[in-house]
Order: sequence, then C-alpha cells, then structure tokens
Amino acid sequence: MATPISIISIGSVSPLGSNPEEIWGNYLDERSFISNIAIGDTNVPVAKLSEKLQDEVAALKNSNPNYRHLDNSVLYAILASRWALAGTDWKDDDFGINIGSSRGATGLFEKHHAEFVKTGVTSAHASPATTLGNIASWVAQDLKSTGPDISHSITCSTALHAVLNGVAWLRSGMATRFLVGGSEAPLTPFTIAQMQAMKIYSSLNGDYPCRALDLEKRYNSMVLGEGAAMACLEIGKHPKAIAFIDGVGYATETLQHSVSISADADCLQRSMRMALKDTDISEVDAVVMHAPGTVKGDLSEYKAIQEVFGKNLPLLTTNKWKTGHTFGASGLLNLELAVFMLQHNRFIDVPFYQQQTGRDIKKVLVNAVGFGGNAVSILVSKELKTVSET
Repeated sequence: MATPISIISIGSVSPLGSNPEEIWGNYLDERSFISNIAIGDTNVPVAKLSEKLQDEVAALKNSNPNYRHLDNSVLYAILASRWALAGTDWKDDDFGINIGSSRGATGLFEKHHAEFVKTGVTSAHASPATTLGNIASWVAQDLKSTGPDISHSITCSTALHAVLNGVAWLRSGMATRFLVGGSEAPLTPFTIAQMQAMKIYSSLNGDYPCRALDLEKRYNSMVLGEGAAMACLEIGKHPKAIAFIDGVGYATETLQHSVSISADADCLQRSMRMALKDTDISEVDAVVMHAPGTVKGDLSEYKAIQEVFGKNLPLLTTNKWKTGHTFGASGLLNLELAVFMLQHNRFIDVPFYQQQTGRDIKKVLVNAVGFGGNAVSILVSKELKTVSET
C-alpha cells in the first residue's frame, strides 16, 4: 500500500485574492472577476490581480535589490510560497520545492527581446532573469530551503505535474516535505496575440466573457488570467492536514493537431482512471474541470468524464469563468478550489451548466490538461484513504 500524502496548506495569489476567507467569499459571489484592459486599439478581457495585490507585489519587488529584476511570475511565486509555508508547522529548512510555469518570465522576456530588436543590445540581467529555473531557485533563496529546487514546464498541466513530482519524491523516501505549485504572469500583448491567432480568445462582452463549461456555446471564450498557487505536501497522515491525496493519474495522448486533444480527451480518460483505480466512482462527489472556455476543449473533457463515470456523473465545476486561464498555475488553483469545497462541504456551481447540487462534498477529482496532450488528475478527500501506488 502506498504511503499517505497530506496537504498541509495552500497559498495563492489570484484575481480572487490571497486571503483564504476572501477567496472563499469571492467563490460564493456570482460575479466574474474578469475585466477589460487596452491592448493596442482594442479592449481585451483578462483576469488580473486586484490593486491591493499589485501593491503587495510592488512592495516585494522593492524590498530587496535582488528582486528588482525579477519577473512577475517569480514575484507571484514568492508571495504564494510564503503564504503557503505560513500555514505549516515546518520549523526548519529541510523541504523540497517544485514550481512550474507554462511560459515563465513572460513580461521580462518580451521586454528584453523588444529592446534587442530595437537597439541590437540587451541587459546583463536578461538571461538570468528569464530562465525557467529562476522561479524555483528564487523561491528557494527567499525561503532559505536546503532541499532540492526544481522548475519545469508542461504547458497548462504544469502545476499538477509539480504535485505528481512531489508525491513521487515523498513516496520514494528522498524527502518528507515538498512545496509544489505553479505561477504565471501572461497578461502581455504578445501572449494574448498568440491566443487570438489560434482563434480561441474571447471576444464576448457582458458579465461573463469566459463561458467555461457552457456546453451550448458556439464561440471560443478563453480569457487569460494571472496568479500563482502553492501547496505544502507532507509524507504520512498529518493531524493538521486540510485534505489528503487519495490518488494521482497522468497520461499523454498522440496528437492529431498541435493545439488540441481528441474529441473525447483520451488522455484525460486515462489520467482519471489511474487516479480512481482504487476508488468506487460513485464516491466521487465533484470534478473540478480544466475547462478553458473553448468549444472543443470543454466538450472533449465533458465527454471524457461521461466515459469514465457513465450514469454516476458527479457534480461538475470550473473556476476559469472567474479567474481566467492562468496557464501553468491553473491546476493548483483548481486544487485549491477542491480543498475549499471539502473544507466547507459546499459545491461551487457554474452559471452555464445546470445540475442538481444538493450533496455532501467529501471526495473531489481535479483535472488539468495542456497543449501536447499532457493530462493530470488528482483525487483529494477529507478522509484519509490509503491507496495502492499509481
């Protein structure tokens, strides 16, 4: 039997805030937290941090001369990691770190590249400030950890791959505690232009520019968001755990197109089945879907869930209609939502999908999938259930 894994705490920076009570309150609020910003001659919907959080990021940037050249993706990761660690009783520096990002130092890379195109030269800070490994490394520097620090990028499933890595390190006996998560700061003109070029970015107006999990929509409605989320994992059954990991699953499918998965999301079917292999599917109360707000993406995941659960369809939800798609951070923000629902025994509904919601929330499956057909599923619960190793 596999050694149990405890989720000790989660810290996040997102359009919904950073304080757990504030974030939960904003989940209970029926509003979307998406607004418009000017990109060129047009207004584009995005989900950005509040002015209060932006001020905290600016204060962090100015608090240390070494932080003044860091990208927002790194600064978000540092803040979220500090808040995650504050929720633990970890008294020493012996823990590992695995933090990923889909695009890494997006803003700084675009800035330095534009300067090079214009002048033919670039700053001495350009290389160290834009390497992917700079996220976990700076978090390790900030927290003064002595364990391994790892950065990686596996598109939009990056943060949940960090969870997989953390679980693997813990169960291997090579570590007893791990900080895992993802960070993304993609609200830049070039990044948004890339999404628009694929014709998946929302051009909708009104209260809900991102219609994630609206299975009747005819137009793509993905909206970008920014943020970071980190979870502290510990080997064994911790008495102060906020949730337990009951199962993990992963899969990669053969792609027919570089930016899409199959019509019935074979990779998600396989990752969900792996995560659920020691669990009766009727015990799963809800699924936090990846559901990016695209026509094909939402529908393919829904079909995958139908294939796996059949008539025992759990409650379905997503947070992207509120937070936008935060790329590499999105999977951990999904996990945060799952843990909140477990803690409060309350399901957070989506305004575009009708279902009967009156049931207890004791076990939740969390999905993430990205370009490249890389899927991850994590099963979490209030009650500890020791499961066979996946």
